[in-house]
Amino acid sequence: MNENAMRDAQTQAHTGADVPTAVASVPDTEGSESGVARTYARLAPLYDLMFGQVLEPGRRRMTTVVRALAPGTLLEVGVGTGLALAGYPSTADIVGIDLSQAMLARARERSARLPTHRIGIEQMDAECMRFPDASFDCVTVPYVLSVTPRPAELVREIRRVCKPGGTIVVLNHFSGSRAWWLLERAVRSAAEHVGFRSDFRYEEQILAHDWRVLALEPVNLLGLSRLVVLRNRA
Repeated sequence: MNENAMRDAQTQAHTGADVPTAVASVPDTEGSESGVARTYARLAPLYDLMFGQVLEPGRRRMTTVVRALAPGTLLEVGVGTGLALAGYPSTADIVGIDLSQAMLARARERSARLPTHRIGIEQMDAECMRFPDASFDCVTVPYVLSVTPRPAELVREIRRVCKPGGTIVVLNHFSGSRAWWLLERAVRSAAEHVGFRSDFRYEEQILAHDWRVLALEPVNLLGLSRLVVLRNRA
């Protein structure tokens, strides 16, 4: 990771409107767990075409960071169709989890085409993971944090399954920039159908926790997203 990527932890992130990966249950009617599963079942065949390239720079930067870390064990929360899998180091034992069976079916197909990688794919609610404490050296969370209905619960679980002193890599949009104010509101109605929060603040979701921010950098077109590298604490 170069020095330009290392930024002050108190720097406010800008914003964007990432399209999330289904990963955790979300409350109420259209945003319910079953509703999200149905939505992503319909979306799965088109997901790569619609959102693969537009969000690929962020995924590529995320996997570059992970390769530099060279973790022995790696969890991707919200693996979706497995778009990031090929970029992870083949030396790691990798597990990808997601809520949507339709998305996971495609992730399994993609992982089968990576014979040099050791990858397990599991259906799981990220807010209540089945893994023991301190299971992973590194946890990646791409385009997921603003989807879960209870971000604090997701963060608690991520930190629980990540080893003390391990690394958590969050890839997400964060609101607050005036430049994206209209975009946030333009996408809000459609995004809420799958439980996505367009109004999602860095101070509340990242700085409110006692982990250590190692790096913060903009990714994707016009800085649509932010990549945050965190050191987990006990």
